[in-house]
Amino acid sequence: GGTLSNADAKQFGNIIVKSGGATENAIISSGGGLGVAGTASGTIINSGGVLEITSGGIANDNTITSGGAIDADAGSVVGTTTVSSGGSLTVASSAAISGVVTIANGGSATIWNNAGGSIDLVGDTNHGLTISGLENGGTVSTVISGYTGTGPGDSDSIDLAGVSPTGATYSYPSNDQVVVTLSNGNTITLNIEGVKTTGFALVSDGNGGSLAEVCFLAGSLISIPSGTIAVEKLAVGDNVTAYVDGTETVRQVTWAGQARCTVRPHLALDQAGYPVRILKNAISEGVPFKDMLITAEHCLFFDGKFVPARMLVNGRSIFYDTSITSYDYYHIETADHSVIMADGMLTESYLDTGNRRAFRQNNAVVSIPLSRDLSWDDAAAPLTVSREAVEPIFRQIEVRAKEQNCPVHSEAPSLTYDSDLHLVTDTGATIRAARTNNDQVIFMIPVGVDSVRIVSRASRPYDALGPFVDDRRTLGVLVGDIRMFESNATRLLSAHLTEEGLSGWSNVEDGTVRWTDGNAFLSLGHRPLGSIALLSVQILASGPYLVTDTTLDVALQA
Repeated sequence: GGTLSNADAKQFGNIIVKSGGATENAIISSGGGLGVAGTASGTIINSGGVLEITSGGIANDNTITSGGAIDADAGSVVGTTTVSSGGSLTVASSAAISGVVTIANGGSATIWNNAGGSIDLVGDTNHGLTISGLENGGTVSTVISGYTGTGPGDSDSIDLAGVSPTGATYSYPSNDQVVVTLSNGNTITLNIEGVKTTGFALVSDGNGGSLAEVCFLAGSLISIPSGTIAVEKLAVGDNVTAYVDGTETVRQVTWAGQARCTVRPHLALDQAGYPVRILKNAISEGVPFKDMLITAEHCLFFDGKFVPARMLVNGRSIFYDTSITSYDYYHIETADHSVIMADGMLTESYLDTGNRRAFRQNNAVVSIPLSRDLSWDDAAAPLTVSREAVEPIFRQIEVRAKEQNCPVHSEAPSLTYDSDLHLVTDTGATIRAARTNNDQVIFMIPVGVDSVRIVSRASRPYDALGPFVDDRRTLGVLVGDIRMFESNATRLLSAHLTEEGLSGWSNVEDGTVRWTDGNAFLSLGHRPLGSIALLSVQILASGPYLVTDTTLDVALQA
């Protein structure tokens, strides 16, 4: 029944509001923490401060400034909240949103698909929302507003954690709802105001995201029966040359579209929107017959398979052209998906998997095609992203680039296998390993430590191993069993293998192992008073890592 008003939790200060208690207008500054099992209102969380809403707790009218964080645990409720640039909100599975969460550009919120409430994305290039729990389909109960933009590469995006975009199709039951059908037949339903008008499509970013994909840049020369023509000059009714089982055939253009991309330089090269430049003769003599510019997800045709261009970037003969930061791009469609030729290189025509609305038509003859809900099962050839299939193609092109003395446009990254594995306590103290025994790393846990962060270097396999590895998750170390030895007893800690929304962890694999993202939360459970423990963490894989990647600084996550 107690109420605390206008409190200021400064460095190393913690306020605990138990069930039935309340706090009003608290300020949480660097190193401070507010734990709420009762109610809190009007809280301001500044840089380094953390508001944790535990089961049964309610926090409303919150403001998260840059560097501040709110963690809403299962069974808690987070009310109206503003997430400023640099602030973060994490809503666990079975936690609820009540009211509107406003995310400014540069702010971030990770929610579960059953959170409810509303999310408002501020600006036209807001990439701060991540939704978990959709790997096997499901309905997102949260209503999303403010989803806007001027076109692919210059719009808001929503990451669907763990969802593969391969083979996804889209339908719009209403102007404010999109249904994504995954390749396994499972469906994801999202409630996004105005989504039918803006359009929606997933491209792989390691998690999935609502970003438009694939196209030719202006000046690409498309083969037609009488020679070649610039892609931007093709119109509905024109004929193009297609290749069916290696045989030339004539197919008619049934749709042609144009869109605009503005690069987002704060993202990784493969996600920022930079076009891929394929140098003349990069593949073989005369292939392509001039420099070719395409978007990163556009597919090239090799040995009966389509391969995304981004998986062949070698920094020499195929590279991201970072000098181009804004451009128009085009696509053409034939009645059946086709293998066509652009700049002497076999590639693909447009496959309507749901992002047609991202394009506009500027021709005198306008096609109004029906929604076809196609997938890669309807493609002229299969899509392949497996390392076994793509790496030999990559290596062959790489060898040719070296033989031709192509200049280096981006240096190969320096790598390390040193994970710099350590623990960070909830007070910010660092714990180094006491010893290592085979795959077991042993740490000594001091008295009074109830949770730690498993901290290490982290990199994307796409960057560290090569773009022919289609894994763009940020991975730290692969963890198996975790055991605590304390007071003559052994406890098996299994939350990292059972709690899907656990902070700092990737998806559970085979029910037995899980990658960290370089900063993974681990609760140590109930501990006897005054005891020292040994924590044994099984590390089954780690690295390589980019040496430019630094170990994450860890703010208080109590």
